[in-house]
Amino acid sequence: MISMPTSTRTEDALATILVVEDDTAVRSGVERGLALHDYAVVGVESAEAALELVAHRRPSLLVVDVGLPGMSGIELCRRLRDLGTDVPILILSARDQVGDRVAGLQAGGDDYLVKPFALDELVARVQALLRRVRTDPVGTDVVAVGPLWVDDARRIASVHGERLDLSRREFDLLSTLASNADLVLSRIRLLELVWGYDFEVETNVVDVFIGYLRRKLDAAGAPGMIKTVRGVGFVLRPGRR
Repeated sequence: MISMPTSTRTEDALATILVVEDDTAVRSGVERGLALHDYAVVGVESAEAALELVAHRRPSLLVVDVGLPGMSGIELCRRLRDLGTDVPILILSARDQVGDRVAGLQAGGDDYLVKPFALDELVARVQALLRRVRTDPVGTDVVAVGPLWVDDARRIASVHGERLDLSRREFDLLSTLASNADLVLSRIRLLELVWGYDFEVETNVVDVFIGYLRRKLDAAGAPGMIKTVRGVGFVLRPGRR
């Protein structure tokens, strides 16, 4: 069951949300719930229709179901990222295993919501993703931590002078860690700074993206820079100490 949220005006009144869901009842419920919060909502039932729409008009955010007919929601995310689309994507799925969540995030999803869900939570996550887009770091200085350099203005990160291939979310997380080098940041704090959540949420998305960054830093010749402080969070340090 999907519960309807209460009507509230938001600061995202001009945001356009594309809902990609083949279940008519679920799609209609999501559309009505988002419309109550003053979003402009467009609904389609296939990945192919979504790709055609995105090609002609860039939405503010996509809500994508995994189990679409034909091309899956996961493949849609991957296609959009391959095309260079950096619009935030909230994935919906009845699958709640860690592997399913990881697959969705690796394909380019920014968040993952398991069915059944309350529309209040979906709206809160949409708001958090849009808030994060509005507050992406745009600093003017280059932050250097050991062999790692992070240029917020140009959104470039490099190790030993070699540029890292990072997704938008990976860059945001690495930039946040680098700007707070030697400071331990909790998972909750990272969710606030990087994902824009200002509410309590159960998710392992921070750990997943920390894993992505560790593998890329290791491959670039900067192993062991991101430390786990058990029971607290994560910290970025110049070397293996």
